[in-house]
Amino acid sequence: MEAGSPSRRKRKLEEPPAATAEGGTHARQPPPGAGQGEEGGPTAVDRISDLPDPILADIISLLPTKGGARTQILASRWRHLWRSASLNLDCDCDGLARLGYGFPNDDHALAALIPRILSTHPGPGRRFCVPAIYLLSRPAAVDAWLGSPTLDGLCELEFCLVHVYEKARSVPSLPASAFRFSPTLRVVIIRKCHLHDSASQALYFPQLNQLALEDVVVSETSLHTIIAGCPALECLLIQGSSGFRCIRINSLTLRSFGVRVGSHPTHELGSQPTDELQLEELIIEDAPCLERLLRLDLFEELNVSITFAPKLQTIGCLSNKRVPSRSFMYGCAAVIEGLHLDRLAAVVCTVKTLAVDLFMNDLDTVIELMKCFPCLEKLYIESVPGWKNLWRRKHRDLIKTFDIRLKTIGLGFYRGIKSEVDFVTFFVLNAKVLELMIVHVSPQDYYRGFDAHQSKKLMFESRASRGARIHFTTGNCLRGASEINHVRDLDLTDPFISRCRHLVAR
Repeated sequence: MEAGSPSRRKRKLEEPPAATAEGGTHARQPPPGAGQGEEGGPTAVDRISDLPDPILADIISLLPTKGGARTQILASRWRHLWRSASLNLDCDCDGLARLGYGFPNDDHALAALIPRILSTHPGPGRRFCVPAIYLLSRPAAVDAWLGSPTLDGLCELEFCLVHVYEKARSVPSLPASAFRFSPTLRVVIIRKCHLHDSASQALYFPQLNQLALEDVVVSETSLHTIIAGCPALECLLIQGSSGFRCIRINSLTLRSFGVRVGSHPTHELGSQPTDELQLEELIIEDAPCLERLLRLDLFEELNVSITFAPKLQTIGCLSNKRVPSRSFMYGCAAVIEGLHLDRLAAVVCTVKTLAVDLFMNDLDTVIELMKCFPCLEKLYIESVPGWKNLWRRKHRDLIKTFDIRLKTIGLGFYRGIKSEVDFVTFFVLNAKVLELMIVHVSPQDYYRGFDAHQSKKLMFESRASRGARIHFTTGNCLRGASEINHVRDLDLTDPFISRCRHLVAR
């Protein structure tokens, strides 16, 4: 048969090209198990469409709103699935761009689209997320949306931020219709509003797992009533809120707690009245399951007392930048200032992960921290360079007797200057169980051969732990306090590590 014959051309047209990750196509061998055509050629197999409707509906409900709706155009098999899936109506800040809307130009269009979706989708609702500014600019509309039967059985409710709006002069109230979902809600994120005592006192969330109160006004009594009314609560985030001076944590289920006294730096929407009470004290009275305690601001004063938290393993971010006195600027005492442990030995011996933000890269302070937390396994350090880290003579006796248990070390803002090389070399040569050291390098400081050159300077071939690896990365591998800004971040096993591109030294 000739190469250009009709039969040959027909077979070539019937062979579907393989899709690449970027959305393009290229020829490739069929995957194992793929079907074969009449003459041995590969044929496309749609295994996803063979799944039962309930599984496909669950998949669609996890997609962004626009993506879930678009599945109707894939094939007749998918046409009815979006309406049978639980509704995921998500208009969060990041999602607005993906939806094709830009604030404030398309504000009216988005607000008009929400009731259209609610009227065409039969429900039930899984997630409902709308901009918090609508509580102020469209309170009646928000109340009507929340009352829609489509949202019956809602699992997730969030009022998100839209940063381009100017600061609002008043703080709106949360509509009463928001509380009708209390029996089914599992995730609640409330921002930029006032929680009145009359509504808060009767709240009870039997299934609530994650709760965030951000830039809200709530009395101390109501705050504790809300926490007590969440018997299944595991993650709690309170930041930038006012109306109370003290938070007392008494929860049998809470695993992660994050607190920020002031507003997050990127929060631009709304402003709290200056005469409201501000948070000054955090008391962990009875938290038998608490594993992570995160301080998310570095410059605000907050006294923290821990009475009973036997499973506490992660603390951060501690800092010595809040101390104006030079005599305490570089010491370990400055780092843990404001952290009062009623049962010091019982608490510090359980801590395995610690994140600190130091005024300068100071090895003496880090050594004192390791003494204070003797079971430390992971240490993440943000600092600026410039402090002498001479240790070979100064800590000669310590090296012989002190057992460094660190397995993971993260270091930010590394440039390769002598003080930083001395700092890292201390752990390379003396941490006998070290497994991984992540070193963040600014892109402008990284050059071809940087990893090999630095490995030689750090004497990595003479490392104390033969299984240790060192990763130089220009990516954002280490997550600082300012980057932990959502309640879902509290549920991470290690909240200070994020995915990034590693440049591995060999």
